[in-house]
Amino acid sequence: MYDVITIGSATRDVFLVSKAFRIIKSSQFPTGAGECVSLGSKIEVDKLVLTTGGGGTNSAVTFSSLGFNTAVITRVGDDAPGKDVIDDLKRHKVKTALVKIIRGGDTGYSALLTTLTGERSVLVHRGVSSEFTPKDISWSKLKARWIYMTSLAGNVALALRIVRAAKKAGIRLAYNPGSSELKQGLRAMAPIMKHLTVLNLNLEEAQVLARSKTKDPEVLCKKIALPGLTLIITDGQNGAYAHLDGTTWFVRPHGIKTISRTGAGDAFGSGLVAALANDMGIDDALRVGTINAESVIQSYGAKVGILTSWPSKSHMTKTKVRILK
Repeated sequence: MYDVITIGSATRDVFLVSKAFRIIKSSQFPTGAGECVSLGSKIEVDKLVLTTGGGGTNSAVTFSSLGFNTAVITRVGDDAPGKDVIDDLKRHKVKTALVKIIRGGDTGYSALLTTLTGERSVLVHRGVSSEFTPKDISWSKLKARWIYMTSLAGNVALALRIVRAAKKAGIRLAYNPGSSELKQGLRAMAPIMKHLTVLNLNLEEAQVLARSKTKDPEVLCKKIALPGLTLIITDGQNGAYAHLDGTTWFVRPHGIKTISRTGAGDAFGSGLVAALANDMGIDDALRVGTINAESVIQSYGAKVGILTSWPSKSHMTKTKVRILK
């Protein structure tokens, strides 16, 4: 029996860092800005970093690094990137017996075009990670104290089946769904949410789920909250919120300089759940999540800065959490 099983994607990541990447504001781009280079030019890359990513593997490394017996359920191809993913998991002492290797399949791959300020655009080939099916789950081996589930590429039916299996087995379950699941709305997600211990969202994801344009996390908490559900809403450098049965906690980050924000969300969510699994309260869980995320953003790569031991008492004390009235 494992302490934690994580479920989600696995990717081979390459960070391409260059001062030649320019941010140009324009209404032609959905975000209001584009990351641009001179067309037809040979672009010099100042730094190249090869690593692995994906919500399933990133979160698994947090749990393993903090001392939990951890396995991951994910899909990779029988290609060189897939081997790199599995080797990296083993290096971090994550059990790989539940990893599904797809013959002739392409492992997910991401190229992160990163500016010197840490902003980036991501070119994603999701590969076999985009095709989760019930056959990818070893149902008889789904035995753990906690399951930490990330995006299943929109397969809400599979997510519901996993949640029901976890409930039947007495397993606590945390879920960080992807946009394709969230777009189906609260009605589709409600049968899943009512069985969760933790639902972890960022601000934009919470807006999608609630089908609301408000940017007020407290309002979104009230729209999404269910009895007994610990709801997490993160808002980047503005802080993070936890809501449970009418009480809302808030943690503000330390304003640490960012090298790359890739993996920050995975680090926060898995750090928070690791603390809960270690019988800490919500306030301390917010602190651990914040410290883990802030450690990750100081390096290129979603796993490079993950905590390898629990934060010190002084570091926890300096991370301020307050209850909102």
